[in-house]
Amino acid sequence: MPDTETKPDTAPAAHDAAVAPEASETPTVPATVTAVTPSPAPAAEPASVGPETQVAPAAAAAATEKPLPVPEEAPLAQLWKKAQAIGHPEIWGVTLSDPETHVPSQIVLQKYLNANDGDLVKAEDQLVKTLEWRAKLQPLDLVKKVFNKTKFDGLGFVTTHTADGATSVEPEGKEIFTWNIYGGVKSIEETFGNVEEFIEWRVALMELALQELSIATATKPITATEDPYKIFQVHDYKSVSFLRSPPQVKSASAETIKVFAQNYPELLKEKFFVNVPAIMGFVYSFMKLFVAAKTIKKFHPMSNGGNLALEFGDSKVKGLGEQLPAEYGGKGGDLKAQGKEPLLA
Repeated sequence: MPDTETKPDTAPAAHDAAVAPEASETPTVPATVTAVTPSPAPAAEPASVGPETQVAPAAAAAATEKPLPVPEEAPLAQLWKKAQAIGHPEIWGVTLSDPETHVPSQIVLQKYLNANDGDLVKAEDQLVKTLEWRAKLQPLDLVKKVFNKTKFDGLGFVTTHTADGATSVEPEGKEIFTWNIYGGVKSIEETFGNVEEFIEWRVALMELALQELSIATATKPITATEDPYKIFQVHDYKSVSFLRSPPQVKSASAETIKVFAQNYPELLKEKFFVNVPAIMGFVYSFMKLFVAAKTIKKFHPMSNGGNLALEFGDSKVKGLGEQLPAEYGGKGGDLKAQGKEPLLA
């Protein structure tokens, strides 16, 4: 089943700008001077020239002065405020905090903004829906859940690849893959008959990949164009015999696409459909209903899975293609040997 991602307070008035002078600054006439008789004040002048007469014009001006506009909050700050209102604190293993000071939160919120091409209203709507969905499904708990081995054994793996086998590297130095081996399905009814259970298993696989991506430990922000926190996905349809749209497959496929498009935005780097028979058209028809056009461009159907290793010559991990299993053109161990699966029993 393919899955993917999508699509102030008013400022104070300036009435304090003019302040009466301090008493020590107010001019006074010495009491000992009596020889000079001051000229009568002109009729138009006020009888007193005390400080209160100096304040009045400024106060009048301030009364008619418009308040200064308050600068609008930055988009990420507004997304953070919206997230706080929902009450669920976590996305992708990151406990959300103020993005001004918390880089992992900045990355998560920026991805929602990027997924919606900077449209704050759409980003807020998607963020709220994700938080509500995660509050209900509790994806982190699904990583600990034990799934039925008969239904899901050998169907999904996560692999992590680094240069020279390094075990601890920055995100710019590693590649994460999720693998869906649909040719390994033994029973359509058992694997896809319970759509809710299938979605939980597929979400558990994605959350395993996110643990490897480790956004929660990030120290470098992302931008709209620079983002190393993304995952390769491979769907293998070798020997698949259920592509004539059985209802169970169609239901599971449609629901998976919707769930991932809504709740895992901007996490897909590239998606490869390997060993794809021509009859697979119904899968793409579902994708076009729910997936953003810019994401569809990341999809690469391949009739021969043995050529997959050739696709990663420009990877940030040198020699990545050689690390893939032999059946995909590499020299690495098989997926069972080098990959992780959701818990099975």
